[in-house]
Amino acid sequence: MKKHNFSAGPCILPQSVFEKASQAVLNFNELDLSILEISHRSKPFVAVMERAQELALEHLGLQNKGYKALFLQGGASMEFLMVAYNLLETKAGYYNTGTWSDKAIKEAKLFGEVEILASSKEANFNYIPKNVTISSGLDYVHCTSNNTIFGTQMNEFPETDCPLICDMSSDIFSRVLDFSKFDLIYAGAQKNMGPAGTTLVVVKEEILGKVTRQIPSMLDYKVHISKDSMFNTPAVFPIYVSMLTMEWLKEQGGVAAIEKINNKKAEILYTEIDRNPLFNGFVANKEDRSKMNATFVLTNDALKETFDTMCAKAGINGLNGHRSVGGYRASMYNALSVESVQVLVDVMKELEKVA
Repeated sequence: MKKHNFSAGPCILPQSVFEKASQAVLNFNELDLSILEISHRSKPFVAVMERAQELALEHLGLQNKGYKALFLQGGASMEFLMVAYNLLETKAGYYNTGTWSDKAIKEAKLFGEVEILASSKEANFNYIPKNVTISSGLDYVHCTSNNTIFGTQMNEFPETDCPLICDMSSDIFSRVLDFSKFDLIYAGAQKNMGPAGTTLVVVKEEILGKVTRQIPSMLDYKVHISKDSMFNTPAVFPIYVSMLTMEWLKEQGGVAAIEKINNKKAEILYTEIDRNPLFNGFVANKEDRSKMNATFVLTNDALKETFDTMCAKAGINGLNGHRSVGGYRASMYNALSVESVQVLVDVMKELEKVA
């Protein structure tokens, strides 16, 4: 029996994607070659790359709006560097709402002045700052839409007179937003889109080429655009599986359809967290709770061994919280079923009976 996978990443993927990907490892497109060994310059893989780029823009509603979709390497951590390298001339503004935004700020400081527009660091990132004043004259504003470790998620994004940049690694394609508000979006595939090894970058071309510094070719978005994400050998298999996952999402009805399911999963779990006296949610304000990563703790640590054993018997995997928070973290990415969430809630209810 396949386990109920609540891992924060690499993420759960649809069963149909596993089946198609495993077949492609043996024989891709009936070529008698594996997807792992075909040339990235071959027509079959070029078609995969083009389809993946097309689907990414389609799911975000950004086709024919001046955006390019890139599949790069190095994870979101490389984008912390690349964003600043390509866009930071004098000063940029950053929201500091979690570990990953903290790391992004560190990298940006290598290239120019960074203004912390808002921060929840003093409260161990358990809320999203509101009513933030955005300074004028910034090169760009950077935010993180969903904070995987702490379980917070932005529901409102700032109005700016400069490019708006967003790290959407852990909630890409999970909810409907006006994505045209963003000038650059990046997301490591392994949180909600595919296996580790590739990073989606969707960038509005007109914001590039403004800095005066010379940018190394490998770190230059314009170079990657000009080479259709093939300046160097791309991560063939992760891109292929990401394409399959985006195809699956389209079959489900797209982002609008999956958002309804994600809302239902989050409602089921958070209702139990709030109802059950044995559990407390980590996030201070309910409106800041992530639909992707629910963080919670036991009110009695003596019950940890019992709860962990019950979860294991129920086939629940990947529930342990990050060391920064402790407790538990249930990651409910697009491919996680409502049934899996219900299994977890049933265990939580059973714990209440035996405690």
